[in-house]
Amino acid sequence: MPYRSFDDQNCSIARTLAIVGERWTLLVLREVLLGRRRFEEIRRGLGVASNILSDRLATLVEHGVLTREGDPPEYRVTPKGLDLQPVLMTLMQWGDRYTAGDAGAPVVHVHKACAHDAEARLHCAHCGEPIGPRDVRLRPGPGANELQREQLSPR
Repeated sequence: MPYRSFDDQNCSIARTLAIVGERWTLLVLREVLLGRRRFEEIRRGLGVASNILSDRLATLVEHGVLTREGDPPEYRVTPKGLDLQPVLMTLMQWGDRYTAGDAGAPVVHVHKACAHDAEARLHCAHCGEPIGPRDVRLRPGPGANELQREQLSPR
């Protein structure tokens, strides 16, 4: 499938997918978050072709999601990359719910402080209340274009 740029879209999701949306990219990040830091460890963990892994690692390094350090090189997650962990947790929860079947979740996140199962949840940054999918609406942000301001402004 030919690559199509998202440059013409004023959308944070599209800009994010331009960095992490290629096949294997989120799985590469998962491997590094799991502590696999060397190229061959990551490749073995994924079973991905070397050229594809090289490309995905280069993209993640180029965008500051990972750093490449040392000789032999090791890949480490940056604070920018760590901010993607809740996204991976949420994708994992969705997969556990809708694709795991009767066997259940293959891996479970555990809260280090209390040793109980953990899950990603949204909450209001102002009042702290939990937020469900139907508890939000959109409004134009500071980077909105004219069409977005028109479409998202209250009527």
